[in-house]
Amino acid sequence: MTEEIARQLVQAFVSSLKGLKLYPLQHPALARQMRTFLGVLQVCHQKHSSLRIGLHDGALVVDDLLLSADMPAADDLVKLLQRAGLTGLQFESGVNEDEFSRLLTLLTTPTINAQSVESIFSARHFPHIHPLVQESEQENQAPRAVYGRALKVVDNIFHDVRLGKIPSSTEAVSVMGDMVKLMISEPDTLFALSMLKDYDNYTFTHSVNVSVISLAVGRACGLNEEQLRTLGLGALLHDLGKLKVDVDIITKPGRLTLEEFVEIKKHPGDGAALVVEMEGITAEVVDIVLGHHLRFDRSGYPASALGQTMSPMIDMTAIADTYDALTTLRSYQRPRTPRNATEQLRKLSGTALHPDFVEKFITSLGTYPVGTLVRLDSNEIGLVVKVEVQGREAVKLKILFDSSGTRLTTLPLIELVNTETARIIGEVDPLTKGVDVTEYF
Repeated sequence: MTEEIARQLVQAFVSSLKGLKLYPLQHPALARQMRTFLGVLQVCHQKHSSLRIGLHDGALVVDDLLLSADMPAADDLVKLLQRAGLTGLQFESGVNEDEFSRLLTLLTTPTINAQSVESIFSARHFPHIHPLVQESEQENQAPRAVYGRALKVVDNIFHDVRLGKIPSSTEAVSVMGDMVKLMISEPDTLFALSMLKDYDNYTFTHSVNVSVISLAVGRACGLNEEQLRTLGLGALLHDLGKLKVDVDIITKPGRLTLEEFVEIKKHPGDGAALVVEMEGITAEVVDIVLGHHLRFDRSGYPASALGQTMSPMIDMTAIADTYDALTTLRSYQRPRTPRNATEQLRKLSGTALHPDFVEKFITSLGTYPVGTLVRLDSNEIGLVVKVEVQGREAVKLKILFDSSGTRLTTLPLIELVNTETARIIGEVDPLTKGVDVTEYF
């Protein structure tokens, strides 16, 4: 979208709002202003099925574009959104004159506030227009909330690709900034959420989980915050090209035929071709999408990328991709426990996976990674919820089952430090105990 188009959209929106104060809804002058807005909106929807007009640090943004302060209409819309308690409005493809007129009527109500907006949007029929309301900072940044936002971002991006549109990178970049902050401040909780496996929406959860795990790998390898954002974004988009592969091949429960594998091997190149069209995508992000199946010994695919000098982040993403695959239920394998998965990573080290990155990642996870269910010498069963590997070895556990095997409703929290970790005598498969470990984070 150009700045000129964004300005036309905002100007038409504000002119329609002002027109409603002067004319009844049926007046031809107001109808012309509304049609102008809807016409510009339709042009915008030809590239993206969703468009956001909202606030950013007190200024007006239209999707990726920050409008300059010298535009009176933008200033008027900022004040209106602030008065309504909104951070923005999301316009999906399909807005018609009737729906837009109801929005104008709502926004020009003298007593408008955040509560009235939310209740009216809930009660009235606004199928294509959604209010964006600022969540409390604490709620918005909670690990589960950020993880959920990431899933929604992937869903929206995939939806645009299926419609043949170039996805917006704005929300992906935004949520990745929050994911990186969490990986720095609450790494154990965010990493544990990568064990969420929604098999009905596997592609979405896999994309987010690989992104989370890649951040853990990058953090272990000493990447700075900016580099982590790049790594996480590339990992979030790494399988975008699979949308170009026949869904029957993607969802096939058994092993692929040679012909089917040839089709699968096209997805990194197709994905790279998609992301390079997205605004604000760096060369390293494209590298990650293109090269995450190259393997450390560069015997992988696509053949067109072999021999190219590529970002080391492709090897970090490959570790994350492999770890998530190992800990996921497949038709041909049970999900491996975190500790068992790290053992398998070591077996692949030096051939499929970068040996130095693998060791740094495994070391950062500790002997018993977060999310591991363990049995103590007392026969109690606990869940690892936090680990420390710097300076001392420490493991925090939530005790889920007492020594007699009874599942507890009140969960004691204990810490084992240094030699006390020897009290852990083995792993327990969560499936055998009916435990979803992500419920405890």
